[in-house]
Amino acid sequence: MDAILRRITIDRGSPVPLYFQFAEQLEQLIESGALPPGTRLSNEVAMADQFGLSRPTMRQAMQHLVNKGLLSRRRGVGTEVLTNRVHRRVQFTSLYEDLERARRHPRTEVLALRTVPARGEVAAALRVEEGSDVLDVERIRYADDEPIALLRNHLHLPAGSAELTEEALAGASLYQLLRRAGTALSTADQTIGARRATAAEAGLLHETRGATLLTLVRTAYDDAGRPVEYGSHVYRASRYSFEMTLSAR
Repeated sequence: MDAILRRITIDRGSPVPLYFQFAEQLEQLIESGALPPGTRLSNEVAMADQFGLSRPTMRQAMQHLVNKGLLSRRRGVGTEVLTNRVHRRVQFTSLYEDLERARRHPRTEVLALRTVPARGEVAAALRVEEGSDVLDVERIRYADDEPIALLRNHLHLPAGSAELTEEALAGASLYQLLRRAGTALSTADQTIGARRATAAEAGLLHETRGATLLTLVRTAYDDAGRPVEYGSHVYRASRYSFEMTLSAR
């Protein structure tokens, strides 16, 4: 590991803060796989001495990567590299397809597939009368055999659409299956937020009770502007982040 860390160089003449120079290069080593998940790092005092940095500077660099979910610091264990986070750009795509593109080996466990009466916000989002039948799908999405998200979708499909099965949902994304059935989704409204995990969610996602979860609520529409899907998803904030590009008007 020392040979890998020696790739990090500090430019004291640069306007970039020293802690950020170190943290950015260490992040690159983690993201590239040079420092795989589970790697134990030396203590901050030793690393500060090795790179000629002050202890507060090294502590700031380590905390920066802890905050990004790349490192874990635990008493008695030390500093350890975590499994790489999934970084997802905010686009109209499915999580399954995003994980495939990132080569994170997606897998799905179907918790429920049933017809239920639409109530409250589900009926409003799908523009159906209260009590109308809609399809309710609940899944756990894994990346590299680690649970990443709990997904719940309510669907109001056009008449004659192919029926969804647990087997099909376990092997492909929901959006892929809808496209194959002739239902193309073209636009969506979505809201991203955060909240604490319930005991049940924490258990399914291998998190501690009360851990922070990212939330995404989405209503997707077909080419005719008809609402087809209402999704309410939660993601592990320790393993997942949304990314977006903003432009000035």
